[in-house]
Amino acid sequence: MCGRDMEVRSEGIQVKCDKLAGAPRTRLQVWLIRVCASILLWTCLVQLVAVAELWRTGQPPLRLQAVVPSASSLLPARNYTSNGFLIVSCNGGLNQMRAAICDMVTIARLLNLTLVVPELDKRSFWADLRDEVQIIKRLPKKFQRKYGFQPFEMRPVSWSNEKYYQEQILPLFQEYKVLHFNRTDARLANNGIPLYLQKFRCRVNFQALKFSPEIETLGYKLVHILQEKGPFAALHLRYEMDMLAFSGCTHGCTNEEAEELKNLRYAYPWWREKEIVSEERRSQGLCPLTPEETALVLQALGFDKETQIYIAAGEIYGSEVRLAALRAAFPNIVKKEMLLDPDELKQFQNHSSQMAALDFMVSIASNTFIPTYDGNMAKLVEGHRRYLGFKKTVLLDRKRLVELLDLHQNGTFSWNEFAVAVRLAHEKRMGQPNGRKVVAEKPKEEDYFYANPGECLCEGRNCDDLSSVAASNHS
Repeated sequence: MCGRDMEVRSEGIQVKCDKLAGAPRTRLQVWLIRVCASILLWTCLVQLVAVAELWRTGQPPLRLQAVVPSASSLLPARNYTSNGFLIVSCNGGLNQMRAAICDMVTIARLLNLTLVVPELDKRSFWADLRDEVQIIKRLPKKFQRKYGFQPFEMRPVSWSNEKYYQEQILPLFQEYKVLHFNRTDARLANNGIPLYLQKFRCRVNFQALKFSPEIETLGYKLVHILQEKGPFAALHLRYEMDMLAFSGCTHGCTNEEAEELKNLRYAYPWWREKEIVSEERRSQGLCPLTPEETALVLQALGFDKETQIYIAAGEIYGSEVRLAALRAAFPNIVKKEMLLDPDELKQFQNHSSQMAALDFMVSIASNTFIPTYDGNMAKLVEGHRRYLGFKKTVLLDRKRLVELLDLHQNGTFSWNEFAVAVRLAHEKRMGQPNGRKVVAEKPKEEDYFYANPGECLCEGRNCDDLSSVAASNHS
């Protein structure tokens, strides 16, 4: 007789041996019970041995191109009592919102909250996280605005650690039940976060978060077209009108263009900096490289005339005229508009974030990624490529490059001297494993977590040991 119910769970399969209320067992029943119990126990034993081996060795199961495994299948579903409902309004561009989503899901995980889904693709990303965070499409009626309920709105303090959320935010949920975070960018610190939360951020970013099926289908088509022609580099040429206007970078522009960019800056009251000295910014390495400068740098780094280059960017300021020098050096330059039928792009053309999503996918898949400015997209692509096995990413030292470019262009450095200096400056800036920089009390100056998520890359091994992995991807 079973003295109590016995429950065994294995990968979502639940088997129950109920108490036999006084019914006599035949020899066949006893035999069947023993066989079933033996099978279940052996299944559990095999799984436990496998899991123990993974944790003992730190070696992940095989995953195409990835350094780290998906551990989600090894974790039981979390059952918790929700402390309240979290509504979020993601602000910024595509990649700013992407990082924000990862942070918000992590905060919901930390505080045991129920997350109300933002207006995003619900069929893939959110379903992938239901074993960790309770997620709903909309608030219960009694908490909805149209029924008179007003959630508490606030902006969490930027770059905060888990102590801030536990001590200052959690009590607000206990009081108001529903909080609306109306800004979500950079609300979680880079460093000083518990390891399990850092790994959870990675799981959200690299495994769960996906684009809509329409974007993914077209993105994969772009990648396939490029790969059919051979290896390719993705050049994130951040020489776009808004970038130049708000950074104040006008090197290489005419006086009329510089005035136009300044006027655009003044047209936006929320942009605090109005008068900016362009050359001062450039000398500090705070400006994106111009197309002409980019051509010289790529040649110095050893990219030849046959290199296939995909421009991952919006409309280049000055249009095709400004791309003339780059095209002369690298004739095999292409953009998504050149590779796809206009009808295929039509549904995305008035949505800059969706167009950026296509560039993001191509940049992740490229053999080499080269950003000319370290904005949000450059940082997230860099981190994603590290996660995929430290794929080659040329992290340009713009401050040093400006010095070298000026020395070459004023005749002080010959071409060979310039090329050698450029290569030396970037030997250790190819996306190899390295530690994330920590700057106490100045999180904005630290290396961005999503650009170098070290806690998710080196489990069970030293990052220095992964240099051979990086070298094979860079050859």
